[in-house]
Amino acid sequence: MSARILSQRQSSINPPVKLWQNLEVGSGIVRILVLLVISGATTTNLVASSPRLSSISPHGVQRGEEHILTFAGSNLTDAQEVWFYDQGLEVTELKVEDQAVKVTVKVAGDCRLGEHLAQVRTASGISDFRTFWVEALPPVAEQEPNGDFSQPQAVALNSVVVGDVGNEDVDYYVIEAQKGQRISAEIVAIRLKDALFDPYVAILNDRRFELSARDDTALALQDAFASTIAPEDGKYIIEVREAAYGSGNRYRLHLGTFPRPTITYPAGGKLGEATEVRFLGLPGQEFTQELTLPPESPREFGVFCHDDGGISPSPCAFRLYEHGNAFEEEPNDTVEQGTPVELPLAFNGIIQAKGDVDHFRFTAKKGQTFEIECYARRVRSALDPVMHLMQADGKVVTSNDDSRGPDSYFRWDVPEDGDYVLQIHDHLRNGGPDFVYRIELQPVAPVLTLGIPRIERNGQYRQQIYVARGNRFGTLVSADRTNFSGDILLEGDNLPAGITMHAEPMPANMSSIPVVFEAAADAAIGGKLIEFKARHADPKQNLQGQFRNRADFVIGPPNQTVFRSKEVEKLAVAVLEELPFTLEIVQPQVPLVRNGSMQLRIVANRKEGFEASINVQLPFRPPGVGAANSVTIPEKQNEVLYPLNANDNAGIKKWRIYALGSADVNGTAWVSSQLATLEIVEPFVTFEVQRTACEQGEEAQVYCKLNHHTPFEGEAKVELLGLPAKVSTIESLGFNQQTGELTFPVTTVADSPVGKHKGLFCQVTIVQHGEPIVSRAGGTELQIDKPLPAPVEQPAAPELEKPELEKKVEVAQQEEPPKPLSRLEKLRLAYQQRLAARAGQ
Repeated sequence: MSARILSQRQSSINPPVKLWQNLEVGSGIVRILVLLVISGATTTNLVASSPRLSSISPHGVQRGEEHILTFAGSNLTDAQEVWFYDQGLEVTELKVEDQAVKVTVKVAGDCRLGEHLAQVRTASGISDFRTFWVEALPPVAEQEPNGDFSQPQAVALNSVVVGDVGNEDVDYYVIEAQKGQRISAEIVAIRLKDALFDPYVAILNDRRFELSARDDTALALQDAFASTIAPEDGKYIIEVREAAYGSGNRYRLHLGTFPRPTITYPAGGKLGEATEVRFLGLPGQEFTQELTLPPESPREFGVFCHDDGGISPSPCAFRLYEHGNAFEEEPNDTVEQGTPVELPLAFNGIIQAKGDVDHFRFTAKKGQTFEIECYARRVRSALDPVMHLMQADGKVVTSNDDSRGPDSYFRWDVPEDGDYVLQIHDHLRNGGPDFVYRIELQPVAPVLTLGIPRIERNGQYRQQIYVARGNRFGTLVSADRTNFSGDILLEGDNLPAGITMHAEPMPANMSSIPVVFEAAADAAIGGKLIEFKARHADPKQNLQGQFRNRADFVIGPPNQTVFRSKEVEKLAVAVLEELPFTLEIVQPQVPLVRNGSMQLRIVANRKEGFEASINVQLPFRPPGVGAANSVTIPEKQNEVLYPLNANDNAGIKKWRIYALGSADVNGTAWVSSQLATLEIVEPFVTFEVQRTACEQGEEAQVYCKLNHHTPFEGEAKVELLGLPAKVSTIESLGFNQQTGELTFPVTTVADSPVGKHKGLFCQVTIVQHGEPIVSRAGGTELQIDKPLPAPVEQPAAPELEKPELEKKVEVAQQEEPPKPLSRLEKLRLAYQQRLAARAGQ
């Protein structure tokens, strides 16, 4: 028995180039030669820009054979080359038929099994990448009708059935097996990345007794596999359907005697060392194999299980680590029984039964910081792990459930020297013989990852670099910094010949910058997949990162869930055929000021006969700078003004920007301007504008106090804008560096709108180097009121008869001596006087 190792080391292929690479297969070394040959013309005037690749068919090919693959999509008529991300695939012929590309591919006998990536380079662009599978077994086509259990389609063991499940459809296949023979059925359906398809597979005897059946699996997720040992000689039925009897899709059913483990234990090992691995989940007797692991860690890594019955169609996930393994020792169900482990070994174990809990005891020192990460679902275990970190006495320090999807993770700063215990169990307290886990305690390390932001939500459009001869192509390059900060320098050393990269250092406070690639006029048509890298600006940091790009392929409910995706670590770069136009930003000679605006002039240089309109956009805008999504250079015109505006918090510095233009050149063709400089500064002058008010038909004065910040030459002008309707002022006022105050006369008419008008502002224009610097210098409000009505003469009030009380008071006052009033009479008198006063008003 033996096992084969999958290592997805992606190679740069720039045909015709010979590339040698050592691959480990079992215990031997195989040297693989890859030679990509392209047939047909290499240049054409009938280019079709913006190629898109939608599918590769057939979805799988047998290794050791030659096959014709069809690359289908749009704008592929000028296809020149196919790039594969792995070795072992050789193109011997390429033909274009309608919108499809027929590619004859020779698959090496030791080509890695499983999923592969490919994309098309045309004379005018680079397509998306798509996937197909390399298989060990020959294909057999499904033949309808096969939907009746009593009339299944007969197929031979050790073949790949290529089928399709319709709505409420069930496919049955019958094979012959001998007693004690392994029967394995693995379906690749949603993993074809064709559509959302949840398959079900079952192995039954001829009496319809179910021997093994699966729907979803931890290893293959929505895809399924089943495996059993034949209890007797005879016929066995394989059932394939959609899990809920709904509408399915295309599938490839691997049917044979190959081993189909569910997972390995341990699920990881030390780089460059031999590791003993046990394959779990096999029917009958499980077995152990020693693997020699590679000295460096690729992005993806897995192991194929292999014995006399064949090789598993897809690998088991496997972690590569800088340190060795430690294994749980039962019993370890309590804190006191925790398995002692010395760091930095990885903790490995199995939650073997329902209710099982594992503990590991280790020593840590104050000041250490660890990222403690559990790998379970990510190595395709059925375990949903929960971790608790405890002190030696069992007191919980911290815990986590789902920080890494279903897997657990936390960062821990060691508070003091001592012993600690790590506990792990399943979220629902389940368990089983293949509930494998692996826990790695890593010191916090910096990680740098580059990317190109998505243009479309689920596609890869413009996430490649394709530059026409004598032209430019611009993009945004993003950087994800983890556990560090600082400036970043992009590296463009391994670009195809004739391409130059223009990029500034990425400042520590920015996560993306504009980058422009330029191709020489005599650059050779072609390209390659490159390792696009960046490094920390401080060489002492010794930190480097590289490009990664993830494509989402299968998306569906609920909530636009991504069911299948693929990530690559190569950037596709190519030189294209010449295009009939170039683009240039006329370098501004003045800055854009805060609260100011600018008309950025963009010029197109057209070749004779090219008259199409050109859409122009600014993919990168400095913080605080606003602009329209795009502007258009009309047909037969050569330039356009792109309006920019800066708010009062716009970033003050010299920024690098570029314009990206597209036009219809038998499809959408893209070019970029050069990297131009846009400087943002504080306003040269600001105004303190007083509020003012007047009545309709009157004139008001708007007083402005000038605050000068930056010297300028000559005379500037200021306009008062934002006045309401039927309100006017003079066109503008002039001022210079010495002016301290200005006054705008504002005239209203009888029917000017009444109210408080807050939209008034002063717009300053300062001309320097022949170009205007325009800014909004200060705002105010104007209050317009209706005139007060003319006073109306009031008639004289009639003389009122004196109340009896007042008469009594007068009589009393005339007496000698005056008769005093009682307190009550005084109050009543005061009340009567107030009433009289109101009546008089």
